Amino acid sequence: MKLDILAIGAHPDDIELSCAGTILKEIAAGKKVGVLDLTHGELGTRGSGELRLIEAAASAKILGLSCRENVDFADGFFKNDEEHIKGIVRILRKYRPEVILSNAPTDRHPDHGRGSKLTSDACFYSGLRRIETEMNGETQEAWRPKVIYNYIQDRFLKPDFVVDVTPFVPKKMESIKAFKSQFFNPESNEPESPLTMKNFFDYVSGRMVDMGRYIGADYAEGFLVERPAGVESILDLY
Repeated sequence: MKLDILAIGAHPDDIELSCAGTILKEIAAGKKVGVLDLTHGELGTRGSGELRLIEAAASAKILGLSCRENVDFADGFFKNDEEHIKGIVRILRKYRPEVILSNAPTDRHPDHGRGSKLTSDACFYSGLRRIETEMNGETQEAWRPKVIYNYIQDRFLKPDFVVDVTPFVPKKMESIKAFKSQFFNPESNEPESPLTMKNFFDYVSGRMVDMGRYIGADYAEGFLVERPAGVESILDLY
C-alpha cells in the first residue's frame, strides 16, 4: 500500500492531540493516511503500554486510517542511531509516503524533539540506495518523502502555516478520547498529570482556536517547515 501521508509520533496519542484534524481533512479529500508510533508510551503516568496499543487501534478506526504501525522503540530511551534509523526507514520504504507529519523539533517531552530529529534523519537516509533494508525477506528500494511538516503539540511555537480543521474538530476530539487511560477520569485512582486535568480538553480546543485566528477560521492546526514551502500562486495563500 502506498500512502500519501504518514504521520509519525513518539507516543500513541501524539498524532491525535496535534494533527488529527488535518489527517481527517485529507482522508475526507480521498488521501491515504497512515500513522507510525515509535513507542508504546509505556512510561506514561497512567495506563500501560499494552493498553495504549489497544486505544491506538480504536483511535485508528475513528480516524479512518489506512494503516497504523508501531516500531516498538523504548519509551524515553530510544536513540538516534543506525538501529533506530533503519527501523523507521523500513516503514518509509514499505509505504512510500509523499508527506511526513512529525513531532515538533522542541517540546515539553524530550522524546518529541528527539523523535523529530530521528524522523528527519531517517527520511534522508531512506533515500540512499546504499543503505540496505529488508522486509519479509525482500530487499527494499530506496524512498525519500518529498517534505516533512512538524506539528505543534505542547509548547506554543509560532506556526509557519496553519490548516483550517473546523468541520473535523468533533471527530478529532473523539479520537483523542479513545485514549481513555490518559485523560480525565474521576473514577481513576492513578496519579494525576497535566493531561488528566478536567480542563485539558479545553486547552486542546483553545490551542486550535488560537491557531485559527491567524486565518480567520474557528479552529486550525499549526505546523513548522524544515524548508520553505512552494506554491503555484500567491493567490493560494490567505
